[in-house]
Amino acid sequence: PYMDTFRHIYIDLPGFGNSTCNLMLKTADYARIVELLMIHINASKDIILGHSFGGKVALLLEPKVLVLVASAGIYIPKSLKIKLKIVLFKTLKIFGLAKLRSFFVAEDAKALSEPMYQTFKNVVNEDFADEFRAYGGKALLCWGESDSATPISSAYKIKELITDATLEVYDGDHYFFMNKADDISKHIEKTFLKTLER
Repeated sequence: PYMDTFRHIYIDLPGFGNSTCNLMLKTADYARIVELLMIHINASKDIILGHSFGGKVALLLEPKVLVLVASAGIYIPKSLKIKLKIVLFKTLKIFGLAKLRSFFVAEDAKALSEPMYQTFKNVVNEDFADEFRAYGGKALLCWGESDSATPISSAYKIKELITDATLEVYDGDHYFFMNKADDISKHIEKTFLKTLER
């Protein structure tokens, strides 16, 4: 029902949704996989939207219009509690107690397969500040003001880094967009139309 004049392509990245993954990957690997898929299906990079981790993948694809929905990519230092848990777990591993992993890993990592857990570790601490700064297209940032996974402070930082960026803040958390699709779609269309005015 939204943006019906556009071709929509929805992707389950490897290891997400219904896609499987038996390899340890980095964000650049995901971007290359998506790029190859786009070439295969003859899709252009007019608008690419990414949520959370997908925002970093979308950024690396360098579309004309980059839509970041609660995007990851701004490094947030770990709390002392998290740092202590990491040290304790590494110490227990030395003594062969790696099976206690579930007591130490983040909630969203507990159900991951080993390759996906290694992928999670690869991508979770990446700082994409330089990549955001280098992006030369138009960016639309959409964020939930109560987001605890990618806090609103990340949105303001990304807006500073990208030269041509607009920020829309909504009520809600990391999944605010589930109830705001109509409004977000209108902002995407408006942002894309501005690229045609040049």
